[in-house]
Amino acid sequence: MMRILGIETSCDETAASVVALDDAGTPQILSNVVYSQIDDHAAFGGVVPEIAARAHVEALDGIVATALAEAGTVLGDIDGVAATAGPGLIGGLIVGLMTAKAVAAAAGKPLIPVNHLEGHALTARLTDGLEFPYLLLLVSGGHTQIILVRGVGDYERWASTIDDALGEAFDKTAKLLGLPYPGGPNVEKQALAGDPSRFAFPRPLRGEARLDFSFSGLKTAVRQAATAIAPLSRQDVCDICAAFQLAVTETLVERVGRSLARFRGEFPTIGEPALVVAGGVAANKAIRTALEELCAGRSMRLVAPPLALCTDNAAMIAWAGIERIRARMTATDAMTFTPRSRWPLDEDAAPLIGSGKRGAKA
Repeated sequence: MMRILGIETSCDETAASVVALDDAGTPQILSNVVYSQIDDHAAFGGVVPEIAARAHVEALDGIVATALAEAGTVLGDIDGVAATAGPGLIGGLIVGLMTAKAVAAAAGKPLIPVNHLEGHALTARLTDGLEFPYLLLLVSGGHTQIILVRGVGDYERWASTIDDALGEAFDKTAKLLGLPYPGGPNVEKQALAGDPSRFAFPRPLRGEARLDFSFSGLKTAVRQAATAIAPLSRQDVCDICAAFQLAVTETLVERVGRSLARFRGEFPTIGEPALVVAGGVAANKAIRTALEELCAGRSMRLVAPPLALCTDNAAMIAWAGIERIRARMTATDAMTFTPRSRWPLDEDAAPLIGSGKRGAKA
């Protein structure tokens, strides 16, 4: 049995996990410990990098010890240490990767630096045993991408946001409306009591042949609507949230639908193609339901890992380490690997520039 210790510190969750793979190729999550820093950042309405890095320093040793204890194992029993090495907040990445190097060196075990996005991309193989190739919709606070997953280390970016990530748009909308952090769950909660037809928000890039996303214009429309009727009542907030969430959902369905059609065209022999949705925004029930209906209408399968494995966690990092070991894709110079705040899955994808923001591959 192979056992890998995973460490994740790319943003505001401090996480460690032990994932095992038995001789029959069956994976098992032996432990998955996550310490959320939400309370540390709530007063600021978003993640403060310096606070996040310090919290990782204070918590990580204890989180690793707890993960090993819950897995009923010790360092001598593990076969490697996988750690997120990018992309993300550089301070947190340094804490996690340096800790992983120390643990690997002390235990005499190999180190596997892991791309955080690859962790998301491969989670469906841990939870559902999904075969390659498949399509990935990654929607989180820092990323909104559609990626063709051909195999371990073999990715092609089909679409990305030209401005704000979807999770960022949720958080900024929540802050504008005076809702607490984290914004996504609170916007979703308020939307349940709102009238989505009251405000006619735009569906950015709708009808365009390109597959990319844009959310800055939608965010601007929300701000203009809120300013026009200020001061806002509770019902005003609920209605804006409902209209915003509907606009986001319909935009995703239209954009993703085009990608599904392309996938069908490029892989016509696959009987039931799969769309995998991952990232924190994948926890939104309205979005999940809309994607389920979209895939059902295209005779495709929607694979949405459990919510605990959609948001940042170390089990996906440990599993990515296992996948790389099985594919013989571990680096001989891993102990000299440096953290990367930007690290695209598709190294060949051209950077996108939109809304005055500099191009970024990650």
